[in-house]
Amino acid sequence: MNKTLTTLAFAALASLTGVAQAQTVLTVSSWVPPTHGLTVAQKEWCDALTAKTANRVRCNILPRAATPAPGTFDAVKNGLIDVSFTVHGYTPGRFVLTQMAEFPFLGDRAEPLSVAFNRVASKHPEFAAEHQGVKVLGYFTHGPGIVFNTKKPIIKVEDLSGLKFRVGGGMVNEISKTLDMNVTLKPAPDSYELLSSGVMDGTLFPAESTDSFKIDKIIKHATTFPGGLYNTSFVFMMNPAKYNSLSAEDKKAVDELSGDAVASRFGKSWDRVDDLALANMQKNGVKIVKADNSFVSGVTVRVSKLERDWAQAAKAKGLKDPSGTLSDFRAEIAKLQKQK
Repeated sequence: MNKTLTTLAFAALASLTGVAQAQTVLTVSSWVPPTHGLTVAQKEWCDALTAKTANRVRCNILPRAATPAPGTFDAVKNGLIDVSFTVHGYTPGRFVLTQMAEFPFLGDRAEPLSVAFNRVASKHPEFAAEHQGVKVLGYFTHGPGIVFNTKKPIIKVEDLSGLKFRVGGGMVNEISKTLDMNVTLKPAPDSYELLSSGVMDGTLFPAESTDSFKIDKIIKHATTFPGGLYNTSFVFMMNPAKYNSLSAEDKKAVDELSGDAVASRFGKSWDRVDDLALANMQKNGVKIVKADNSFVSGVTVRVSKLERDWAQAAKAKGLKDPSGTLSDFRAEIAKLQKQK
């Protein structure tokens, strides 16, 4: 009898242990290389979630992207993958409000810019409404946008015309048009082939991307701008059904790692790799030109209309005071940059 009771007790304990060890597995995808700052930051987020949930939630990070970059939003929405990030501009016309984070001269570091973007966007439900079908874990940006090319120094607005550039879409596409640039909309991973084959003469990127997409030996010239010529907005997101399947405790863990925490994590990752890439450019002999006041003024005059156009489009999307929201965003960036 005692032996039977002992056996039953062990069986019950094993059953309880099995329940305690039951895991939720999140399918996670990245469309950039494993060593890219975005992939690294996403893995850091996964590791933090696993630790915070005592191993109840873990990530299965796919060895290759489940979908090309432009299909990522719908892949998360439709449950093909549970967690990933995307560039808003990769699906033209779909996102309007997030273009707020893509105007010229906003900031020189990705972390304060990302946190400011997330804070301001999170105050306005209209931003979330543009992301219907996914759970937004956080908004963020890359570092300041730079003009790279293989042909010549670019020291004034007029130098931008005549060369063929790859751009990633979103506001940068509109900025480049106002500057009379000849641009083609292509995802970042296509850059090596486009530049090495001579199909394109240049690309608009943050510093980091020259290393990540292995164009560091191809690029000959770079033009930097105070605060960046442009920026690119991203969203880190989760499938809502997967989030809703979590326990209240595990939802809380996801929430605590989301929002400003996501923006800071991804922003720091961009800044770290931007610094490394800038150092590598100098080693590789890339000729770096800093845009002077005349160049900056020339850009400002041409792109000023874009802010008015954006405000009008954002209002049509339901944002009550777009100009005020943009002013709040700039003020938040300035505040955060002072704290650094």
